[in-house]
Amino acid sequence: MAKSKVYFTKKLSPDTVVELYKKLGVELTGKVAVKVHSGEEGNQNYLHPEFMRPMVEYVKGTVVECNTAYDGERNSSDKHTKLLKSHGWSEYFDVDLLDETGPDAALVIPNGKVLKVNLVGKNLFNYDSLLVLSHFKGHPMGGYGGALKQLSIGCASSVGKCLIHSGGKCVDQDILWDNCAEQDTFCEAMADAAMSVHEHFNGKAAYISMVCNLSVDCDCCAVAEDPCMADIGTLASLDPVALDRACLDLIYAAKDDPGQKHFLERVESRHGAHTIEAANALGFGTTDYELIIVD
Repeated sequence: MAKSKVYFTKKLSPDTVVELYKKLGVELTGKVAVKVHSGEEGNQNYLHPEFMRPMVEYVKGTVVECNTAYDGERNSSDKHTKLLKSHGWSEYFDVDLLDETGPDAALVIPNGKVLKVNLVGKNLFNYDSLLVLSHFKGHPMGGYGGALKQLSIGCASSVGKCLIHSGGKCVDQDILWDNCAEQDTFCEAMADAAMSVHEHFNGKAAYISMVCNLSVDCDCCAVAEDPCMADIGTLASLDPVALDRACLDLIYAAKDDPGQKHFLERVESRHGAHTIEAANALGFGTTDYELIIVD
């Protein structure tokens, strides 16, 4: 597999996101789903809709989300719809809660290492193209959250999230947290699920990550630590595996940042890079990339 191109700039702004998208040389056509993280109620670190607005409008996209499998303000369609409104997403964009109503849609994964099927919000099948806008940061379970997590956990229905977290063994939210998979198995299940969504769009997907507000906690945390590292910049690629690897490599390169050790402890203690390694092994992307600096 040839090296994947990853574009990088230290700039972080709404216009920068559009600029990097243009560098990718792809035109997302038809009905475009734009996957964002809506942010749990109380979270202070998520990227707000105002930041995403120029990019979403540029592709004439619909903001999409799915319900969670844990307690909070996003674990039912009624509560999540209210939060999407209160956080401003519905004010600026057409918004589609992909699993607002069932049944879930199944993406078959013949060569998955852990999962043989991924359950996603059925409305995902209404879209022709996918743009994943990720806030790259830490995560209490996955070690980090980026493009691969957006593709896997992010696009999975609440039942699909149970399957991923349990390594394919549990679909019941009431007993999920007593049936979580061993950590590496969980990472591999995320890679399987990410592949299924990436391949579903068959070359009609693009990925942009903002490496900023670098908390060890995800935007899904109502009570999250404040950022511990300085912002790094914006990256874009057509390859979600290369993109996540490049984001993490830039964090490893930030040796003078006093918060780096704390951030990397979260990533490494949860074997975060194993998700990237598992995705690389599946072959739908590569960790072999060319970092292209954009001034």
